[in-house]
Amino acid sequence: MSTEPPATSTSPCQQTVGASGAAPDIRGQAQPSSDPAQPEDARKPSDDGDSIIPGAGRATVERAPLKGGELNAAVTSALVGIHTEYLGRGPKRASTFHYGNALVTLMHEVLTRAEKTLAQTDRSDAVHHIRQLYQRTMEADFCAAVERLTGQKVAAFISGNQLEPDIAAEIFILEARL
Repeated sequence: MSTEPPATSTSPCQQTVGASGAAPDIRGQAQPSSDPAQPEDARKPSDDGDSIIPGAGRATVERAPLKGGELNAAVTSALVGIHTEYLGRGPKRASTFHYGNALVTLMHEVLTRAEKTLAQTDRSDAVHHIRQLYQRTMEADFCAAVERLTGQKVAAFISGNQLEPDIAAEIFILEARL
């Protein structure tokens, strides 16, 4: 067992321009270039077919997988972006860390106003059920983003919510160590 502490990072979900000159979208994915010198097929990403969000599982730029804090920030940004697209709002704060073959994203204050109201009126079981449905719906997009950013296949995905304090955890077990 290694004594090295896990790498951590928090991302404010800022967009940056990558080495290709293409700006990533809110899920951390590069947008296709409008360079006319590029063949049209090279600018069209393939559709993974599993997502209701256009382009969620698409990779348009081939590059080496990210490492360390850069990987953590990119995963945080991607998962917050997917969460926001599905639910209309993202968490107030989010961070990602990884160790070995485990990658964990924690999202703070994710509940909607309606979910908070239900939880305060002793309907927390309904909130847990709703959140499980959301997480199952977002699972394919979450896993596609993690696989694209890490270069590793996701072997298992575990997702859960705590109502008080309001925290969601997205845990990815990868097939190999990072």
